[in-house]
Amino acid sequence: MQRILLALFCLVLLPAARAGTEVATVPMEVVKLGPHSYFVQGQSGAASSANEGFMSNAGFVVTRDGVIVFDALGSPPLAQKLVGLIRTITRQPIKRVIVSHYHADHFYGLQVFKALGAEIWAHRLAEGATRAEEAAQRLAQRREALFPWVDEKTQLLEADRFVEGDMDFEMGGLNFALRHVGPAHSREDLALMVKQDGVLFAGDLVFRGRVPFVGDADSRSWIAALDKLIVLKPRVLVPGHGAHSRNPDVDLVFTRDYLTFLRAHMGKAARDLVPFEEAYARTDWSKYRAMPAFDEANRMNAYNQYLRLEQEATAE
Repeated sequence: MQRILLALFCLVLLPAARAGTEVATVPMEVVKLGPHSYFVQGQSGAASSANEGFMSNAGFVVTRDGVIVFDALGSPPLAQKLVGLIRTITRQPIKRVIVSHYHADHFYGLQVFKALGAEIWAHRLAEGATRAEEAAQRLAQRREALFPWVDEKTQLLEADRFVEGDMDFEMGGLNFALRHVGPAHSREDLALMVKQDGVLFAGDLVFRGRVPFVGDADSRSWIAALDKLIVLKPRVLVPGHGAHSRNPDVDLVFTRDYLTFLRAHMGKAARDLVPFEEAYARTDWSKYRAMPAFDEANRMNAYNQYLRLEQEATAE
């Protein structure tokens, strides 16, 4: 009897051992979006010990031939917790993980899925991202901020397959549209549409209910990418952060219009040689000022876009 109990105890501990010694305790719940599509919603705010790095969303789709996961979350313990939730819904093998982009909160859990035999897909422009100096610096920062959930056992895994651009594929009777929508939030942005469910996993291309983080992204390409997603006419949209939407057009259009507003006002100021501080003070931000993340993101967005648009004006 003791041997049997010991064996059962080891089986319980095995998933945690694969992910590292720590177990994620942050609350995580599965939300059903359609007959085959689900997601978990990260908490608001930056990655911290309070949320254990769970500040981004991840989705999964159950087909009759296996499970497709969209994004791997921000640590191995979080990914292991997601696997446990998937197992409450299906025993189908996890066949594939599609990475929307190689920012830490979206791919640090990959090693858990890799250990289960899943194939990792990402866009070709992400190739080498894990070997860049910036990636090493971010990992060091995360190991300090998110220890013990991110530690010396956390691996930065590249994709097994790099896709070159848009592609449609089928698995287990379901049809998927994979779309390259970068350079926008990142060069390698991917979005995934589950056609039968009308569910669009948009990654960080769409920020819902808050001011987006734009930084020095190519806002012109980002606007074009949003137009590309609007054409898909999704019934449900899952952003990279925040709640899902059953009125996707509103959220897609909001993000597009915010970017258009930035480009119009900061671009005109740059072309007219108006100093940034003066241009920012003159701009009427009242439409966005009361929204979450305005104080954290808007000024930085405006400044970085001012610099980018200044360069664009010089190049013309």
